[in-house]
Amino acid sequence: MDIKNGRTVKGINFVDLRDAGDPVELAEIYAKEGADELVFLDISATEERRKTLADLVYHVAEKVNIPFTVGGGISSVEDVDILLHNGADKVSINSSAVKRPELIDELVAKFGSQCIVVAIDAKQIDGIWKVHLVGGKVSTEVDLFEWAKEVEERGAGEILFTSMDHDGTKGGFANVALAKLSSLVNIPVIASGGAGAISHFTDTFTHGKADAALAASIFHFKEIEIKDLKEELKKEGIPIRL
Repeated sequence: MDIKNGRTVKGINFVDLRDAGDPVELAEIYAKEGADELVFLDISATEERRKTLADLVYHVAEKVNIPFTVGGGISSVEDVDILLHNGADKVSINSSAVKRPELIDELVAKFGSQCIVVAIDAKQIDGIWKVHLVGGKVSTEVDLFEWAKEVEERGAGEILFTSMDHDGTKGGFANVALAKLSSLVNIPVIASGGAGAISHFTDTFTHGKADAALAASIFHFKEIEIKDLKEELKKEGIPIRL
């Protein structure tokens, strides 16, 4: 769930955002419908130089009984401490980690790898996957695959890779890039960006070698039910928790 100004939003290629509902209410619904985990990313937190709202985390923790990750504007041990104490199971860092990679080491040393997720937003520039910051607004010369390897070396527990080229398009995940990522690192890789059909999930688990798949709009706008998706994946031989 992408959060902006306290509301769940969804766009295409990181722009043209539209409202998708109250994040706490949606979290409760998804937990009851069988989602394995939830991810809350405050997409305006870094851009507007403010911190992810700890009270949102607190209210979500009151309502759900599945793990959830929170990201957006996290840049210090203190930020993470507040979020974990308010009920988050994991935290996701993105722009702050690229700007100061030592942050990963510091967070892992304090809290352990199991709750440190590094989110990577990237898009292809002249055929090369380049990392982007601040909700995809700032391009860098950082190579996706080199950065992923460094992230693992510094101790992060998971990588959440969002293809900006695929985000919101509902045309399928970036499976070629995902397969390469999975071959380069030994930590779980979460696929994000492009889910539009049940077959896209099957493809990303088989061809993309993803360990998990994240989706937003298809659930927000009731295009696919979580129960139906999981049952179909089970039929396809994908290990899934029903």
